[in-house]
Amino acid sequence: MEAGRDEERPGGPRREPRSGQDPEPRSGRGREPRRGRERGRLPRRGRGHDGPPRYGPGEPRWRSGQGLPWRSTLLIAVFVMTGTVFSARNQPGRETLDALGRALLLLGAVPLLFRHRRPVPVVFAVAAVTLGYLAAGYPYGPVFLMVAVACFAAVVHGHRTAAWWAIGLLWTGHLLLSHWCYRWLPPAGDGPAPWGQELPAAAFAAAVLAASEVVRVRREQGAQLRAERAAAERRRADEERLRIARELHDVLAHSISVINVQAGVGLALLDSDPEQARTALTTIKAASKEALGEVRQVLDTLRTPGDAPRAPAPGLDRLPELVEQAAAAGLAVTVSTSGSPPALPPGTDLAAFRIVQEALTNVVRHSGSRTARVLVGHGSGCLELTVDDDGPATGTEVGGSGNGLAGMRERAAALGGTIEAGARPDGGFRVHAVLPLRPQEAPRTGKTPRSEENRP
Repeated sequence: MEAGRDEERPGGPRREPRSGQDPEPRSGRGREPRRGRERGRLPRRGRGHDGPPRYGPGEPRWRSGQGLPWRSTLLIAVFVMTGTVFSARNQPGRETLDALGRALLLLGAVPLLFRHRRPVPVVFAVAAVTLGYLAAGYPYGPVFLMVAVACFAAVVHGHRTAAWWAIGLLWTGHLLLSHWCYRWLPPAGDGPAPWGQELPAAAFAAAVLAASEVVRVRREQGAQLRAERAAAERRRADEERLRIARELHDVLAHSISVINVQAGVGLALLDSDPEQARTALTTIKAASKEALGEVRQVLDTLRTPGDAPRAPAPGLDRLPELVEQAAAAGLAVTVSTSGSPPALPPGTDLAAFRIVQEALTNVVRHSGSRTARVLVGHGSGCLELTVDDDGPATGTEVGGSGNGLAGMRERAAALGGTIEAGARPDGGFRVHAVLPLRPQEAPRTGKTPRSEENRP
């Protein structure tokens, strides 16, 4: 479409900008035409309104700036007009409600159409029209309802100072009209108003301001609560993504390390020792199958959120499987325990298994030692894990700073525990973890399906 428009222009098509230059604007109004039509841009609000929009797509149209509250304004105008007619019958000393009086009432109701877009000008305009209505000597009545509605809208939208000034000026003007200027204003022969009527007027103004403040505070509290809930949802989503990333890293890093070692053995012995190469390939097949199963288990939590996983999550009861996998990769692992094994909470059991798994994976990948020792200590209220190898380190730096150690620290920190990982004085490497047993988590033993740790 743009090409067609360019061809129709006098003087030929529009010259394309050279590489690295901004295209020239289509008009002389600036380089950002149609800024208001950008997708996702919030509707413009009036000046003096600070903070984010208070209303969402589910609110009435006038709250999002797409319409005017004409129904409620019409209802207020009819109520004020009718109520004033009936009130005038009981006030024979006031001026008769003529065409000018009705016009003033209508003039006071019209600004209420814009009370949500321009609350400050509206509240002062309504107060001024009401003061003029009273100065003309017309009867009292529900005329103050318009002031109350305008004041309420101003306070709710955050312009409390303007509302207080408008109410204060109206009340001060009413005092002057009733006790000083009555000599020169209609109705003729009117005397000063009794001071006793000023107390109900002040009470009415205070009640309007107080009710407006209560509604404003409740709306702000509701908006803050919604914002906190949204932040909590985002935080839970981030934690769930981090948990899944840790799970995938632990599963894939361990299995791929075993596969990598066995693939190297198989390639080295393919010609000289075919039987040993066959054993290595068998180990690769078993490790890849197990990795695929655990990856599917992690991904199932994404496809069916809220449902329990189909297979139990791993725990320390699967340490013998880790020992067998490490042995297949050429690493001899000895496991020893101390203390009386308690019933471990699900989150602690899973974290302990993943920490040991990652520590053994690091031994396979980064250590020249072919032996490792795992000590599981059951203390009072905590679980201690120690994984040692005799080194020396090969390839990368001994301490490392990759995702493996970071994942172990995150798992321990999530449970309120600690991880210490570093080189030993004799040249080996040690990983020491202390995981507290949380009594608020439901304990479990044996092969009971573990679904708690899959919750965010």
